[in-house]
Amino acid sequence: MRAMVQISYGPPEVIVLQEIAKPSPASKELLVRIQATTVGPSACAFRKGNPFMIKLLYGLTKPKNAIGGTEFAGVIEAVGKEVQQFKPGDRVLGMSVKNFGTFAEYKCLSEDSPLAVIPANITFEDAVGVCDGGATALTFLRDKAKLRERQRVLINGASGAVGIYAVQLAKFFGAEVTGVCSGKNESLVKKAGADFVIDYMVEDFTKSDKTYDIVFDAVGKRSFMECRRVLTAMGMYLTTAMKLSTLMQMMWTSLFKGKRVIFATAGLMQNKANLKYLMELTNNGTLNAVIDRRFPLECLPDAHKYVETERKKGNVIIQI
Repeated sequence: MRAMVQISYGPPEVIVLQEIAKPSPASKELLVRIQATTVGPSACAFRKGNPFMIKLLYGLTKPKNAIGGTEFAGVIEAVGKEVQQFKPGDRVLGMSVKNFGTFAEYKCLSEDSPLAVIPANITFEDAVGVCDGGATALTFLRDKAKLRERQRVLINGASGAVGIYAVQLAKFFGAEVTGVCSGKNESLVKKAGADFVIDYMVEDFTKSDKTYDIVFDAVGKRSFMECRRVLTAMGMYLTTAMKLSTLMQMMWTSLFKGKRVIFATAGLMQNKANLKYLMELTNNGTLNAVIDRRFPLECLPDAHKYVETERKKGNVIIQI
């Protein structure tokens, strides 16, 4: 099979196309022919090995898992003899958060992995797009922040892969939503459901007189100290950025009543129920995929380069 293999940490060019052996499923595994996957900032961070914590966990000199990629949508081609929940021909959405491997034509994984059947009217690309940012947004807003009706939420990076689904989910949960993005993406964020949009090129939301119950920094660009003044007395600052300072602030603020810092390794917290829920919301029109660009598998390095421009809107899809 064809796979994009990372030979070292470094620039996009360290990812090269190779022909490798097609895997075979073990007794409790599925073999999926992948149709679509995604590239986002986390994939770029793992490629670079930055922050350094990535190298500590996944290989000091080169990645332990040479094939990257986490989310995928595809068709089950074969199942192991002990698999009970799925069958060949099922269209599935899934996540491989422990050993990656979705930048390839085939992937084997346990049937206990985060997996869900894709409804018939949802395309592979839309399914994996919603999963890419939607799973993270769901974990932060529903599970960590316990978002309630009529709360005021500000989402920084509202046009990105996490932010655009955070806007849709926050509105679905009944919140008043303010999105922060560039002016050229204002219409996109309003269409997603934002009540208010702030152009960060024109206005600094951290200097506003308006306060929010939740500030969700979906792009890891603004610190807790910057956002603190616009949080309500019991407000929560959520961030997707994995930094030592954030972890220390999270531990410190958890000791007292008042404003809190929350970070979560959202990928490791995913399960079948979450993916099924996302597909239900997509099927009924609550969530809509936002796809910016599509790249064929062999152009994965170009997809990484585009993501690193920080200009993408929603998802970047890899077609396989």
